[in-house]
Amino acid sequence: MSESNTPAGAPAGAPAGAPGSGGMPAMTLHPRPESGPPRPWAFPAPERGALPNGLTVLRCHRPGQRVIAVELSLASPLAAEPDGLEGVATIMARGLSEGTDRHTAEEFAAELERCGATLDAAADHPGVRVSLEVPASRLTPALGLLADALRAPAFPEPEIERLVANRLDEIQHELASPPRRAAMALYAQLFPAASRMSRPRQGTEESVARIDAAAVRAFYQAHAGPGTATAVVVGDLTGTDLDGALARTLGTWTGAVRPPEPMAPVTGDDTGRVVIVDRPGSVQTQMLIARLGPDRHHPVWPAQVLGVYCLGGTLTSRLDRVLREEKGYTYGIRAQAHVLRSDARGSGAALLAISGSVATDVTGPAVADLWRVLRTLAEEGLTDQERDVAVQNLVGVAPLRFETASAVADALADQVEQELPDDFQGRLYARLAGTGTAAASEAAVRAFPPDRLVTVLVGDAGQILGPVKEAGIGEVTVLPGT
Repeated sequence: MSESNTPAGAPAGAPAGAPGSGGMPAMTLHPRPESGPPRPWAFPAPERGALPNGLTVLRCHRPGQRVIAVELSLASPLAAEPDGLEGVATIMARGLSEGTDRHTAEEFAAELERCGATLDAAADHPGVRVSLEVPASRLTPALGLLADALRAPAFPEPEIERLVANRLDEIQHELASPPRRAAMALYAQLFPAASRMSRPRQGTEESVARIDAAAVRAFYQAHAGPGTATAVVVGDLTGTDLDGALARTLGTWTGAVRPPEPMAPVTGDDTGRVVIVDRPGSVQTQMLIARLGPDRHHPVWPAQVLGVYCLGGTLTSRLDRVLREEKGYTYGIRAQAHVLRSDARGSGAALLAISGSVATDVTGPAVADLWRVLRTLAEEGLTDQERDVAVQNLVGVAPLRFETASAVADALADQVEQELPDDFQGRLYARLAGTGTAAASEAAVRAFPPDRLVTVLVGDAGQILGPVKEAGIGEVTVLPGT
């Protein structure tokens, strides 16, 4: 006998909650909303222009993006840092917001807060990048602060001394971080000692300790000026007189800067070998396996992106499927192609890398199985299913990846620094979608040939040295961990 859902005292057949039933009034159910047909998406194309002072400007109107993103690139590459003062570009970048000819450091921070804006700056091999985000309604005063920081930074000695002290503290933390320690060892092994890329991006303890306000001012005078800089402005520009705002702010920035010197091609020695950075007592081994490869100017780039993603771009990729799901060696392992420096003359390169961590006692088997995955890839190639999943993930999620103004501005600034055409990102997705399985397989195999990889392992050498030698992946060298 089934129970009735009709409330006691309600007329027979009356629905629960019907008027007169003694319950709540009946609900009116509206039809479930249905999704509409997918709308076509393309990476936004910028409009290019220039100010009278020589500053190049790329603007991109993005309706609805009421937080404006500004990315400003300075042609001040790390290779231009004076010998023995590596890290001065980083200190200069951080010092731009530490006071100007109009505001002290505290006043500058207060003015930024009044605008609801954030301002960040960092140095990398292509140059210094300054990032501003601000509500559209406060764009002009925020651009004024950015202009002051670029036009007349004070670089007061007490602030520079504080930034140097902070950086020295950071270095100690980086030396204690296995991923950072692995990166330091890899770059020192992969690149010639004379190359700036062989040394940490933000300087060593010795070089940073030598930096003072005079050195920062000298680097700024030589490498910061509107004639070699580009500003990218992205967001909802409705009702905004951007030309007028730029003219009154960044347009007042002047300065004679010598053209960037031609940089030597990026070269490195990727002869297969293993370097163990000893960390006695470590319960995990940090792995970083890498070599140099083509950058974004090379025709193989789309196939390389797709193939590397199939190998280790996500949880469903081949490396994770074997080392994480089947073997249980790791929580995750990734493969990626990171552009180091790129230019239209073909002298740039990308770092092709596999990274992750495994338990100390399975380091040898994990390394052996990783190499087995690479050899299997070379023998059998990728499957159509792997290729299709990678295309769906890379191309299908692009609208979400570039949903914010800051993401679009960052991608456009990357294109500027790498001397790529303004439509590169938009064309890349079409090229990814049109790349077949065979091309992606070939690119992945060329990216990670088992006999041409520099392997850095940060872990307990006493426990992992023997098993790693048995894996037979190259000559093994042990370095002290300090």
